[in-house]
Amino acid sequence: MEQKEEKGWTVLSSEYLHKEPWLTVRKDHLVLPNGNHIPDYYVLEYPDWVNTIAITRDGQFVLVRQYRHALGETAYELCAGVCEREDASPLVSAQRELLEETGYGNGEWHEYMCLSANASTVANLTHCFLATGVEKVCEPHPEATESLTVHLLSLAEVKDLLRQGAIRQSLMAAPLWKYMAEHGW
Repeated sequence: MEQKEEKGWTVLSSEYLHKEPWLTVRKDHLVLPNGNHIPDYYVLEYPDWVNTIAITRDGQFVLVRQYRHALGETAYELCAGVCEREDASPLVSAQRELLEETGYGNGEWHEYMCLSANASTVANLTHCFLATGVEKVCEPHPEATESLTVHLLSLAEVKDLLRQGAIRQSLMAAPLWKYMAEHGW
């Protein structure tokens, strides 16, 4: 399918309204290709994120369960986190996060997909990995700001969570739905 390349928007000015490690808000004054102005366009800047579909040698999915304050609910999730500056790549970030949060590691890894939470207003990407044949190599050692439990679930249990809408974080549901589509569901 041939796609016509759209012209980008011109940034006339840009200012930071808030700048913290976990939330940076930028306001841009933009001019569209048709000449229209958007004087107050807000962009949220975050570091890139990672998440991992981790599957053990015997086919169990390694998920975490944790409270998410913004929604006020506890939910199952893929192991996930931020790409730290000292990490050499998103793969290194994903491997570090899986080990820290769950104690699982090793296995075969590849980048499964790359997503944007909201390309309209959020400037980062989420690198999703598939790790198969992972095994428990140590006890979890989550960060002080994390309170989570580790769960091993069967393929059927993960399918049920998806059917029920119990995995609501879109950046985690999307790679799981893709996995299910590719594996005969």
